Amino acid sequence: MGLEEKLPSGFLLSTVEQAAGWARSSSVWPATFGLACCAIEMMAAGDPRHDFSRWGMERASATPRQADLMIVAGRVSQKMAPVLRQIYDQMTEPKWVIAMGVCASSGGMFNNYAVVQGVDHIVPVDIYLPGCPPRPEMLLDAILKLHDKIQNTKLGPQRQKQIAELEEAKRRRLPLLGQGA
Repeated sequence: MGLEEKLPSGFLLSTVEQAAGWARSSSVWPATFGLACCAIEMMAAGDPRHDFSRWGMERASATPRQADLMIVAGRVSQKMAPVLRQIYDQMTEPKWVIAMGVCASSGGMFNNYAVVQGVDHIVPVDIYLPGCPPRPEMLLDAILKLHDKIQNTKLGPQRQKQIAELEEAKRRRLPLLGQGA
């Protein structure tokens, strides 16, 4: 005997937060940051067989000011790290990051002074995508998981609190670039 039973069939009940989450996840514009072999697999994910446009992502942005998702594909050198951070800082809020491939996630087989041992030392990462290189299907799966995360993100003051808690947890877990280990 709830409200649902008194409404005509086909009537949709939702909250503003759920509607905003759906709209936000249905219009993600990626800024691609391809640095190595993973970039080839990332480009393959845009072909007709895999087709980003099914999820409202057909517009890959060349400018960070029009993008809200950064896909870091490949190893990040120490020299490229400040550029990556600058592009991330220029992106509009809310923004998300996918670390594509084992090199972006943890430095991969390049355990030396020239390669950053995980892009999460530079920018906060939302989704880690393993593999060397990961297949386009895996990238699409990571994007769908990111869409779920975006849809469940809080709005207003609750969102700011949630973001602050997540960033603080990430800061405590990993050393920053140029500090410590």
